Amino acid sequence: MKAASRIGLFEGYGIELEYMLVDARSLAVLPVADKVLRAVAGETVGEVEVGELCWSNELVLHVIELKTNGPVASLSGLASVFHEHLQRINALLEPLGGRLMPGAMHPWMDPFRETCLWPHDNSPIYETYNRIFGCRGHGWANLQSVHLNLPFTGDEQFARLHAAVRLLLPILPALAASSPVMDGKVTGLLDNRLEAYRFNQQHIPSVTGRVIPEPVFSRAEYEENILQTLYRDIAPYDPEGILQEEWLNSRGAIARFERDTIEIRLLDVQECPAADLAIAALVVAALKALTEERWSTLAEQQGWEIAPLEAILLAAIRDGDDAIIDDQRYLAAFGFPGERATAGELWRSLAQRLLPPGEEEFRGPLAVIFRDGPLARRLLHALGRAPSPERLREVYGELCRCLAQGRLFGV
Repeated sequence: MKAASRIGLFEGYGIELEYMLVDARSLAVLPVADKVLRAVAGETVGEVEVGELCWSNELVLHVIELKTNGPVASLSGLASVFHEHLQRINALLEPLGGRLMPGAMHPWMDPFRETCLWPHDNSPIYETYNRIFGCRGHGWANLQSVHLNLPFTGDEQFARLHAAVRLLLPILPALAASSPVMDGKVTGLLDNRLEAYRFNQQHIPSVTGRVIPEPVFSRAEYEENILQTLYRDIAPYDPEGILQEEWLNSRGAIARFERDTIEIRLLDVQECPAADLAIAALVVAALKALTEERWSTLAEQQGWEIAPLEAILLAAIRDGDDAIIDDQRYLAAFGFPGERATAGELWRSLAQRLLPPGEEEFRGPLAVIFRDGPLARRLLHALGRAPSPERLREVYGELCRCLAQGRLFGV
């Protein structure tokens, strides 16, 4: 998302959606993102503005990203904008024998054999990442996510937003998990993307940390305790300082002080933008209520250490909406009575309390998620416990059709 001109909490939003390019028949990954961007820009570029959105490259050639062209004032109506652009990309892919596939991981890609890194502009950055970390694993070459960018102004707003984001991160997979299959197998986890993401930079652990950010609540404290630590740790491997930028930070939410936003990275991409935007709307509503101290004070929110939040996150990565939360203090922070609940029950409660009546654009997709589970659970229902390669192609072919037609999977 481009820099905003000093807009405050919940006055603007940035959305980024990532998709796989695949062969239209076999559904194998298709490394032609540069050709798609060239078809629009007339030359090889890493990013091109297309009306309300930007299309851009990612680390690998089989992924393309669509993002808002700067902050937008409202999430309403945005799903249809993304859908129209996805149709345009599918039209450009057709003569190349390709199509777009949604979902956070390709279900049978072999990243060690099939990865093609972006070779054009930004390649020194990607080459440096590859030299240090080796970018041919699932955690680099096979993950598609949604990034939700939320602006703030000054330390006071940053403190409120960062405290709220840290508290909400652990239960995001309960809404958005869409990656239950890896290497052609059902793994037992609903969110394999996040499990791979947790370990993709273990060579320098401070870069990702423990995914949940440290409890720091001012720019000076953040730079000293997070950014300077990871800059120092990577310096011996990056003597030219190519990676010493804010985006090196790979926690589940990162502060981008260059544009005064917090970027949330823990949401798997869904089967169509209508689902992504509905999830984003509920996330925003929950964060707004937290920053307003509706159920817990700012001091109480800031008092959370990483360990108890991490425990809930790991349960949600494994079990999604069925993850058990038996931390009464955590439930109370969201105004949820009782000592025990599933993450799905907590989200349903938040939706009932926070979403105003009449917002069918968001309520419809959320009703499917609350009834049938996140996309990962619906995929598992369709696949069975040990799907054959043929069944995987059938189900993920249907997923591609959901994206092309702008409808939810399993409805």
